Amino acid sequence: MAADRFSLALVFLSLGAAVTSGATASPAGTAAAAADHSQPFSVQDLVRLERISEIAVSPDGKRVAYTLRTTDMEANGGRTGVWLADTGKRPAAARRLTDLAANSNSAEWSADGRFIYFLSNRSGSTQVWRVAPGGTGRHADAPGTDAPGADALQITDLPLDVGSFRVSPKGDRILVSIEVYVDCADLACTRQRLDAAAKSKARGVLYSQLFVRHWDTWSDGRRSQLYAIPLGDVARGAPVNLTGGIGDVPSKPFGGREDYAWSPDGAQVAFSVRAAAGEAWSTNFDIYEVAAVGGTARNLTADNPAWDGQPAFSPDGTRLAYVAMDRPGFEADRFHLVLLDLRTGAKRPLTQNWDRSIAGFAWTRDGKSLFATADHLGQRPLWAIDAATGRASAITGVGEVEGFGVGPRKVFYAFSNLGNPADLYAVGFAGGAPARLTHLNQAALAQRKFGEYEQFSFSGWNDENVFGYVVKPPDFKRDQKYPVAFLVHGGPQGSFANSWNWRWNAQALAGAGYGVVMIDFHGSTGYGQAFTDSISGDWGGKPLEDLKLGLAAALKKYPWLDGDHACALGGSYGGYMINWIAGQWPDRFKCLVSHDGIFDNRTMYYSTEELWFPEWENGGPEYHNAAAYAKHNPVDYVSKWKTPTLVIHGQQDYRVPDSQGLSVFTALQRQGIPSELLYFPTENHWVLKPADSIQWYDTVLAWLHRWTPPPSQ
Repeated sequence: MAADRFSLALVFLSLGAAVTSGATASPAGTAAAAADHSQPFSVQDLVRLERISEIAVSPDGKRVAYTLRTTDMEANGGRTGVWLADTGKRPAAARRLTDLAANSNSAEWSADGRFIYFLSNRSGSTQVWRVAPGGTGRHADAPGTDAPGADALQITDLPLDVGSFRVSPKGDRILVSIEVYVDCADLACTRQRLDAAAKSKARGVLYSQLFVRHWDTWSDGRRSQLYAIPLGDVARGAPVNLTGGIGDVPSKPFGGREDYAWSPDGAQVAFSVRAAAGEAWSTNFDIYEVAAVGGTARNLTADNPAWDGQPAFSPDGTRLAYVAMDRPGFEADRFHLVLLDLRTGAKRPLTQNWDRSIAGFAWTRDGKSLFATADHLGQRPLWAIDAATGRASAITGVGEVEGFGVGPRKVFYAFSNLGNPADLYAVGFAGGAPARLTHLNQAALAQRKFGEYEQFSFSGWNDENVFGYVVKPPDFKRDQKYPVAFLVHGGPQGSFANSWNWRWNAQALAGAGYGVVMIDFHGSTGYGQAFTDSISGDWGGKPLEDLKLGLAAALKKYPWLDGDHACALGGSYGGYMINWIAGQWPDRFKCLVSHDGIFDNRTMYYSTEELWFPEWENGGPEYHNAAAYAKHNPVDYVSKWKTPTLVIHGQQDYRVPDSQGLSVFTALQRQGIPSELLYFPTENHWVLKPADSIQWYDTVLAWLHRWTPPPSQ
C-alpha cells in the first residue's frame, strides 16, 4: 500500500498516549468545556443531550440545515426538528425551521436554494413539507407572533406514511418511499387492507418465506417501494412505482436516501435493492437504473454477486459512483468505490487498492473528487478521494465524523469523540484547521466533569499490533486505585473507537468511578480487511487472546487501574464474549454483564433473522457444518461458570432473540451463581427509550458497585 495514502496513520501513532479530543488542537483527551465543573457526567445527563444529524448544505454553501433531536422525558422518547445555521458566523447563528409540536427531519434543499423540503408528522401522518429558509414563520391566525414552521407548505398528502424522499434536481418530480402491498394497484388499496386488518378479530398471519420478522418488527407483507410523483407547488398526480416489487427500496430496516438517487437532469433514477427471493441469506444487492417516468428497470451490476450500494450520479451525469463488496454473503467485507461510465458501461474500481472500508461518500460539485468516511486505527476521519487516481487523504483529525454534507468549497460535518457529543464543523477541501459552528450542549457539559482518555497499543494475538482506549474517572487521583469496567464491543466487526456512544457511553461509566478499558480485538474495523476477516470462524480464539493481552497491557501501562477489582461488560457479540469468558476465563473478573448475548450458536442460527451472518461466520448453515457452530459455543462450558453475572435482554430483539438471554439466566440460577435478569419488554437489540436507558445504567452500575465498588462507595 502506498505510504502517502496512509500519512494519517503516522499522525495517529505519533500521538502515543495523548489523543486530542476535538477537531482543533486541545489538551490530550480533555472534554469540551474549560469552566468549573460540579458533578461527574452521568446517564441523567447523557439522555438529555441534543443530537445532531442529517446535514444538508445550501447550494451556495452559506447555510446548513440539520436535524436536531431533543429528549422528551415525559413522553419517554425524542423529538426531532429541522434547524438552519448561518455558516458565515462563529458560532453559527441557528434557528429552528419546523413546528415545535411535530417531529420533523430529513432536510433537503431545492436546487435553486429557495426551499428546504423535509419530513414531518404535523398533519397526523408523515408527509413531505417545505419551507422557505428565510420565511417569516408567523402564524396565519396570529400575525403578531413568530412560530417555527408556521409558514411551511405540505407537499404530499398520501394515504400512507412517507418513509423517505428526494426532490428532482429540476424540481418537477419527487421520489418517495412508501411501504405497500406490491400486488395493490394503488396506494389506496394498501390503506384499505391495513384498515381491514386492524378491525379483524383474527390475528393470525400466514407466511410463505423469510423474513417473517426483521430486527424488531414482524412482517405484515408490505414492501418499501420507490414512487415518482409530478411536483409543482405540491405533489399532484398518480404515484408511479419505479422499483416494481423487486425488493425493498430503501433496504429495511436501516436503509435510507443513500439507497437511491436522481440523475442531474432528473430523467433517470438509480437505486440499490436486494432481490426478495432468498433475502434472509443473501447480501447480493444490485444497482438498477430506471426512467423517472416509469418503465423497466435495468440492472447495472448483475456481474457482481456481492453487495453494490449507495448509487450517486456525478454532477455531469456521465458517471455513477457506488460502493461494492467482492464476497457474497459477507456483510463486513470491504466496501470500495467503483465508477461506472454510463456512456460505455465500463466499470473502474477507484479505491480497490486502499485497504479501508467506506461508510459513506459524496461527490464534490465539480466532479473531480469525492469525500468519504472510513474507519482508521480507532478513528473515523473524513477523506478526500481523487476521482481520477483514487488517492485518499484524510482532511480531519482524530475522532469520528458521524455524517457530512459537501458545499462549493467546504465540507460540513458532525464530529464527536470520547469526550464530546457531536457538533457541527466545517473544513476546506484540502483540510486544515476546522471551524466549529455549533456548541449544542455547551451549557450542560460545562457543569459536568469528564474523564481524560488515551489510546494505547500492545502486542496482541500472534504479536500483531492491537489498539485500545482507556478512560480515567473524572476525579482522578494519581495515587488512587480504581476498579475496571472492561467493555467488549459488538459487531463483532465493529469498534467502540474514539467516538461518542449513546448506548455504551464510557464517560457515564467513568463518571461513576471506574477506569474504562476498551480493546479493538482482531475482527475490529479500521485496521485493514485482513484484520477484520480474522475473526470469522474464530470467535472465541484470537479475540479472547487480544482481550487477555490488552487488559494485561493496560494494567501494566496504567498502574492506577485496579486489576483485582474488574468487571467485564458487553452487548451483542460483546455479550457472546461475556458468555464465552464465563467458561474460558472464569477466575479473572469479579462480575460480568451480558447484554443481548449469544448463548448457543446452534439454536441462534435457527431463531435469528439475517442468516447470511452466521452462515459466513461459521462456513455455512448449521445443518451442514455443525462442528463450526460448536467450536466456540458458550453453552458447552456452562459447568465452568462461576462469576456473578447480570443478564440484560430486550423482548423485541429478533437479531439475538430473548431466548438466548433467558437461557443464560437459567444456567446461572440453576447453578446458584449470583445473577440478575433485567428484561425490557419494549426494547430491541438496543436500549433506546430515555427511562429505559436510565434504568439500564442504574442497574449496571448497582451491579458493578456490588462487586467492585469504586473508592467513594
